[in-house]
Amino acid sequence: MPTAIIRKIVVTVEETCRELDREILPPSRKAVACAVIKNPCAGAVATDLEPLMVIGAELGKLLGERAVAALGVKPDEITSYGKSAIVGQNGELEHAAALLHPTLGKPLREAVKEGKAIIPSSKKRGGPGTEIDVPLHNKNDEWDFDYFDAAQARVSDAPGADEVVVAVAVTDGGRVLARIRSKPKAEVGAG
Repeated sequence: MPTAIIRKIVVTVEETCRELDREILPPSRKAVACAVIKNPCAGAVATDLEPLMVIGAELGKLLGERAVAALGVKPDEITSYGKSAIVGQNGELEHAAALLHPTLGKPLREAVKEGKAIIPSSKKRGGPGTEIDVPLHNKNDEWDFDYFDAAQARVSDAPGADEVVVAVAVTDGGRVLARIRSKPKAEVGAG
C-alpha cells in the first residue's frame, strides 16, 4: 500500500478585511494546504494508477485537516471547499485526476464534517512556481452562487519534473460582497 512521499507541506491563509473601501465583518478567510509529493508514475504511461488513488485518500485527510486547522474553526464551520493539482513535466494530467477524483473526496468531507456537494477541481501541468486557481463552492450546495469563488495555490519551488503539488482549499464564509444569490434549480442554466 503506497504512502505519499512528501517533500514539503505549505499552508496559507488569505484574510480579506476590506473590499472596495468597505469593511468586511467578519473578514473573509480562505485556507489552502498544499503537499509536494513524489509522483510514483512520473516518466511513464502507467496503466495502473491505483498507487496515486491510495495517495489521494491520504492527502484528502492530511490536507483537509491542515486547512481546517489553519482557519482555527470547528470542521462544521467550514462552508466551502475545492481541490487542485499541478503535475510536473514528467507526469500527465491523468496522474492529477487519479490523485483528486476517486478517493480524495471522502476523507476531505470527513475533515469538514459533511460535504454533500461535489468538490470542484482543477488540474494542470507546469514547473516550479506554477500557480493554480482552486475552485470553490458551498460544501453542501454546489448551486449556491454566493460561494462560487477560487483560492490561489502556489509553491515557489514545485512541482519538480517528477513531483505533483496537491492542494485543498477551504473557507469559513462565502465570496466577499456576494449578492447574486441562488436561483431555483429549475432556473439554473437559464442565464
